[in-house]
Amino acid sequence: MSHLTPPRQLPETDADADAPDRTTAEEASTAPVVADTEPGASAAEEPADAKATAATDEAAGPPTKAVTEEEKDEPGGGSAGQEAADGAEDGEAPTEAVVPREASTGDESSEAAASTSAPAGAGYSPARPGWFGWRRRYPRAATAVRVGTTVLAGALVFVVLLVPNRLDWITVQSFLRLPVEAIFLAAVLLVLPSRGRRITAVALGAFVGLSAVLKCLDMGFRQTLARPFDLVFDWVLLSDGADWVKDSFGRSGEVLAVVGVIVLVIAVLALSALAMVRLADVLARHRPAAVRSTLVLGVVWIICFTLGVQFGGVTVATKGYAQYLANRVQYVRDGLGDADVFKKQMVVDAYAKTPPGQLLTGLRGKDVMFTFIESYGRVAIDDPTMGPEVDATLKEGDARLKAAGFAARSGWLRSPVTGAGSWLAHSTFLSGLWIKNQQRYRTLTTSDRATLTSYFQKTGAWRTVGIVPGVRKAWPEGKYFGLDHIYDSTHLGYQGPYFSWTPVPDQFSLEAFQKLEHGKKNRDPIMAEIILASSHNPWSPIAHMIDWKDLGDGKVFYKIKKEGTNPTEVWKSAKRVRTEYRKAIQYSLDSLTEWMQRYGDDNTVLVFLGDHQPVPTVTGGTANRDVPVTIVARDPKVLDRVSNWGWTDGIKPADNAPEWTMNKFRDRFLTAYGPQGG
Repeated sequence: MSHLTPPRQLPETDADADAPDRTTAEEASTAPVVADTEPGASAAEEPADAKATAATDEAAGPPTKAVTEEEKDEPGGGSAGQEAADGAEDGEAPTEAVVPREASTGDESSEAAASTSAPAGAGYSPARPGWFGWRRRYPRAATAVRVGTTVLAGALVFVVLLVPNRLDWITVQSFLRLPVEAIFLAAVLLVLPSRGRRITAVALGAFVGLSAVLKCLDMGFRQTLARPFDLVFDWVLLSDGADWVKDSFGRSGEVLAVVGVIVLVIAVLALSALAMVRLADVLARHRPAAVRSTLVLGVVWIICFTLGVQFGGVTVATKGYAQYLANRVQYVRDGLGDADVFKKQMVVDAYAKTPPGQLLTGLRGKDVMFTFIESYGRVAIDDPTMGPEVDATLKEGDARLKAAGFAARSGWLRSPVTGAGSWLAHSTFLSGLWIKNQQRYRTLTTSDRATLTSYFQKTGAWRTVGIVPGVRKAWPEGKYFGLDHIYDSTHLGYQGPYFSWTPVPDQFSLEAFQKLEHGKKNRDPIMAEIILASSHNPWSPIAHMIDWKDLGDGKVFYKIKKEGTNPTEVWKSAKRVRTEYRKAIQYSLDSLTEWMQRYGDDNTVLVFLGDHQPVPTVTGGTANRDVPVTIVARDPKVLDRVSNWGWTDGIKPADNAPEWTMNKFRDRFLTAYGPQGG
């Protein structure tokens, strides 16, 4: 006998019949047999020391208690063997011995057990089956817990299978459906043997958990970028998201967010696996009923699917989860094949062989500024709750420009991104290619494909500079874009505070450009790429216009920031978010038009545009990706070159103004300001 085997209890005797709570000889004869010996050993072969110990235990402690019919009828079998197994799952060593009996199902272990009693004494309690004896003392509560756990496990699996990957699609009706995937999973678990069933349940549960995480990523990306998470290209954006959290809520906020996400992912995977194992065990314990139920549900699903049965406008029989997985697989395949498609597109460049002397002849001697206003989308102009205030700002800007002798033409461009991904929009505008994902961006910036800015550099007639206050790390891509010199956030002379994500307020960035480049005497013409970042999400707090003479080194903005709003408070209300977004756009527009009025001259040509629409919280989930684009100049010949574009006079494009995809601008601009014009 193993040294770990507990002493066997001797059967009751007639002498004990009068003792309270003892089983009668007849009851004892029908009680389950206790098997304490090693396999192959009989009771007669039990060592003498074990027999002596058993005799002492019988005299000193309570007798063996037979399993009653009530306990046998408890869910899960109610047997001591099943309780021992449950106790082992809870981290408790088995306290009851088990002997095999004839199985009622093909792959189930037989269950027959009897409780063992421990020596009585001060401070010592009998052996406690399952959950430290709690199940035996409170059988009804234990039954409720077991049933509740099973229900929760089933609910978790059903929710993952049925929940859409978009927040705006989640309704009560979306959960009142019958997923074919649940029926398939039940069938798979029922046909597998015991060992294979548990292994498969763990694997399937982890997979379901992973799909739940992916659906959550899709929800987040749709709320930010109005598209699902790209399993091929979007992993790099997670670090950008962490940076955004740090800039918006501080280092502690970033750490808490990252740790919270990691813990949540692990918890989802673990709970999904445990839930699937729990359901697999329940199916196995009740195999006949489970088989019948699975067959019935399968027939019901086929009938409902064939007839197109609906409830509350929602199809009852669904295969949405399988379709979701199929779409994700196709999305990955398209992403992997996109590289070859893009490489073929890159080699097509109508101006690649144009001599430098024939490039941009219509702008020679002019200072050209390509200025991007972060998140300046069509919604800022068209939305009825923001449009009136933004329209007033545009009218004031038009009046400033006209007072300074400038005229403008405006139209619409369709951005490849929405919500975020500014660098993809910038590279689309400058390269003439549709840069819709990170792989295309990396391929582009490591190629020799010429951009609009590099064509200015190629002529040798302009000094090319970049004003990029949003850049706080190394930016090797700057050389690709053909910029002779780059001023990032650390080289603009700014000593003031960050405004959430925004390192430098727009007004200061433009003033720095004036001091560092545009205001110098006896210089060459300048081509500048300027990125205004004050209207970057989260739009709180934001700066406001002050006298240009008071900007100094930017420390004046410390007081302005304290007067601003708190992003954590603003983002509790979609209405407040939209209000702060509108104010940020107004600030950027005022900064730009006032700069032109103050520093622009006959040789200044300004092209400004939005890079993409803001997040769906602001846009209301619209699929429109249009952004305004405007050309401003004092020299009428500059605007005459684009007179055939059909753009609107002024800095506000009309509703019916032409709409181009953003990648079309480069070639049209090069054509309009080339030797032939047009």
